[in-house]
Amino acid sequence: MPLQQGSARVRQRTVLLVGIAVLLAALVVAVVLASLLTHGRHEVSPQMLKWKDRGTTKNLQEVILGRCYNYITAQHPELGDKDCLKIWESLKDAFIYKNPCNITPEDYQPLMELASHPIPCNKSLFWSKTGDLAHRYTKSNQNFLTLEDTLLGYMADKISWCGDPSAPGINYESCPKRSECESNPGSVFWKMASKMFAEAACGVVQVMLNGSVEAGAFRSSSIFGSVEVFNLDPDKVSEVHIWLMQDIGGPQSESCSGHSIQRLISILEERNFKIICEDNYRPVQLLQCVHNPDHTDCRLCTNST
Repeated sequence: MPLQQGSARVRQRTVLLVGIAVLLAALVVAVVLASLLTHGRHEVSPQMLKWKDRGTTKNLQEVILGRCYNYITAQHPELGDKDCLKIWESLKDAFIYKNPCNITPEDYQPLMELASHPIPCNKSLFWSKTGDLAHRYTKSNQNFLTLEDTLLGYMADKISWCGDPSAPGINYESCPKRSECESNPGSVFWKMASKMFAEAACGVVQVMLNGSVEAGAFRSSSIFGSVEVFNLDPDKVSEVHIWLMQDIGGPQSESCSGHSIQRLISILEERNFKIICEDNYRPVQLLQCVHNPDHTDCRLCTNST
């Protein structure tokens, strides 16, 4: 009998130890699962989920692919060898599942290489604070191209995108503005695309600036002032023509002799460019006059007696 009682105690102790081990294992599994389930929430702070700019454009993939195919088939069939699916994948890989404040130029390098194409000499048109007018002009006069008339710019114009480290990897609710963090997907993309556009310019290049902006037509903080002007190649660009456009009937804040324009001219001269500045370049002003045909600024001539 004592031997049987001893064996029973051993069995009871064994069962107890096994039960404790199973309980500990279950607790470990629960902790691991909880960590995995909350990992995304820990990595992404509430601030990251509520940015001040609009979120990723809905149906982004379809928009990018549609614009890409339209550009290379209907508008520029000479670029028909471009692979739109690879271009979309390289754009997606640049930002998906990434912190939208930690985007680097290297993230976009594959996209830039896939989508780049030659820019004919004498056709590059840069702009600052004149976007709508510049684009209306290139649509009516195909002798000129803005960045948004290239494949890269055409695909990305007026759309937005940003990632999120947690699933589904894309933030459709909000994206960071440049004032919140400079290394956001949009800012890094446009800086890289603008740099490449400036580097490709050759012959005579044009820049359209706004002479009705109180702060000055040329701003060092703009993409043109901080990126493009410093990436023009003096060995490829023969002249820079500045078109200083004032709003029809609007304030005439600056002319070619104005302070900010003279600062731009100094920067260009230091880089050995020839410069011509023209107030209210007539072909562009005529386009402005389409919406204000009876304004005095739009009269071709005055009647004399």
